[in-house]
Amino acid sequence: MGRVISSILIANRGEIALRIIRAAKELGIKAIAVYSDEDARSLHVKRADEAYHIGPSSASESYLNTKKITETATTAGADAIHPGYGFLSEDENFADTCEKKGIIFIGPNSRAMAVTGDKMKCKALMKKANIPVIPGSDGNIDDVDKAESNARNIGYPVLLKSAFGGGGRGIRLVKDEKQLRQEFEIAAAESKAAFGKAALYVEKGLERIRHIEFQLVRDSYGNTRHLFERECSIQRRHQKLIEMSPSPVVSAETRQRIGEIAIKAAEIVNYLNAGTAEFLRDKDGNFYFIEINSRLQVEHPVTELVTGLDLVKLQISIAQGEEISFKQRDLKMHGCSIECRINAEDPFYDFAPSVGTVRQCNLPQGPGIRVDSYLYPGCTVSGYYDSLVAKIITWGQDRQEARSRMKNALREFSVEGISTIIPLHETIMNNPDFIRGEISTDYLDRLNILDVMRREYRDMSKRNALVAIAAILLQSESIRRTGGDFSGMKKSARVSSWKNLGRSSGGV
Repeated sequence: MGRVISSILIANRGEIALRIIRAAKELGIKAIAVYSDEDARSLHVKRADEAYHIGPSSASESYLNTKKITETATTAGADAIHPGYGFLSEDENFADTCEKKGIIFIGPNSRAMAVTGDKMKCKALMKKANIPVIPGSDGNIDDVDKAESNARNIGYPVLLKSAFGGGGRGIRLVKDEKQLRQEFEIAAAESKAAFGKAALYVEKGLERIRHIEFQLVRDSYGNTRHLFERECSIQRRHQKLIEMSPSPVVSAETRQRIGEIAIKAAEIVNYLNAGTAEFLRDKDGNFYFIEINSRLQVEHPVTELVTGLDLVKLQISIAQGEEISFKQRDLKMHGCSIECRINAEDPFYDFAPSVGTVRQCNLPQGPGIRVDSYLYPGCTVSGYYDSLVAKIITWGQDRQEARSRMKNALREFSVEGISTIIPLHETIMNNPDFIRGEISTDYLDRLNILDVMRREYRDMSKRNALVAIAAILLQSESIRRTGGDFSGMKKSARVSSWKNLGRSSGGV
């Protein structure tokens, strides 16, 4: 048993900060928030036991300011820091600083993070252990001529990928030499901007692939468990949009086999705490290891709903030296869970960011529906940070029930003042390929889902316009027949035809 944690500083914002605050409070642990100028009125500041200002709105001067955050943790007397996801969550230097200052970092130690953060080093270790990896360059590449030579040997199409970080940044699919030369500098610049390092590597571009990952937990006693898979194949520009567990294409035998590989990968790098082993599955059913994400994932709630485990509480218990209390054989999957990420972007205008004050919002409720969000009437959606404003997670006895509940939840979710990608999610939930589970990372492009969405909403707009015209005509006819005198009519007869037509047509 290590140190007992009595207070945690959450080095993050938004819905993930709220998620950690709630877990801490359930455990009787003091939750300490930090905030920038932009977030002074944010919900995580209101819900924490204490909150400290750490700088201007820019993330580089606040949530990425290692010195200010660790100084604040010391001032507040925090025993531990939870980094959430994004920002400093995969920064081995930040983890190392915490360790040197005697602050418990709720995540892997800096040594393991240094390995998992270097994708080429991690890939080499897996290859040596006979874990299947995607063919690619043997080391980092900082020269376009070397990239071209590797691509020629591997065979086009290839991916140019950042050797550091994740989240879909610094990735470019190239189909020939000309495109490779055009995209190389762009990918390197993206990697440099996102992770501070421009090193790239070349990897074979597989077609019709599915992105499947396994949730891992490992304690300081060497006990490693996998908490089954999540499928994250529906993506836009390598950014996940929808996640689910279980995957429609993973059998019980495959789950056990790939789960054991994921456990082996965690043990190779001497991992600690919660992490995710990510794989790509090709159209022939072959799995290839791609990386270990050394943090809590955005999509962790789907695992929580199918296992009944609280991953944040589990992270905290491991961080304070407790042994994992369950065996692999004790774990069972129950039902199915789906998560839709709600981003403040306009899908009708090339996903342009949408920022501003939320005038009103209604978050869905009901059996099997969970919403993680920082939205409330009067809050601000800022352009300084990530566009994720909420996550809707549903659970059902099977995939069909989880999907039906998601459809209802999406219909109920309303927010005034910003645009969101809810129309895209509604289109996907009704798409026959999604219903059949026939998805892949190129799903949006392959099926022209954005065009389908625009067509559906254009047809809906026409229908709503006809409903409105009909309502006006009916109201006018009522006025003509009564001479405008409604005093002798029953109250029920005076209900607006607008209201009745809206109901009979399914609403607008």
